[in-house]
Amino acid sequence: MKNTKAITTYDIALTGLMVAVIEVSKMLMAMLPNIELTSFWIIMFTIFFGWKIVFVVPVFILIEGCVYGFGMWWVMYLYAWPLLAAIVWTIRKQDSVWVYSIISGVFGLCFGLLCSLPYFVVGFVGGGLRSGLLLAFNWWIAGIPFDIIHCVANFLLMFVLYKPIRSLMMKAKNMGYFS
Repeated sequence: MKNTKAITTYDIALTGLMVAVIEVSKMLMAMLPNIELTSFWIIMFTIFFGWKIVFVVPVFILIEGCVYGFGMWWVMYLYAWPLLAAIVWTIRKQDSVWVYSIISGVFGLCFGLLCSLPYFVVGFVGGGLRSGLLLAFNWWIAGIPFDIIHCVANFLLMFVLYKPIRSLMMKAKNMGYFS
């Protein structure tokens, strides 16, 4: 019996291609505040490539650190992007633009809250529980306008792009371009 979960050269190349798509999309939209296609692509790739996303997300995170430096923002990526992939993994059989648009939007809205966790740790280590809570809370609250932009943009991008990209990916899959 063939092991269908073995990592092949094809999987490595596919991972590289998916990471490249995410990185290029991210760089093309970098001038826009909290408007990104990273969430969109992680959702789509999780839906279409299933377990292979476990290679894509860490490689993406590592490349981000290499390109932009390994600051505190990078620590946030270590759990935020895998969390999105895990959430989508649990419902990947859904085929509703509304479901994925809502997940993408809520993820964008919660991104600042998720990213405040390292600030809690820094504040806690430096001054205790109260200090950690205040630092994390203030960091989160200061970013809420950007989280709202992130939410709306994620929702709209998913809502507009889901069906046409899904259709193209289905055609490519049916033509045997990927399994």
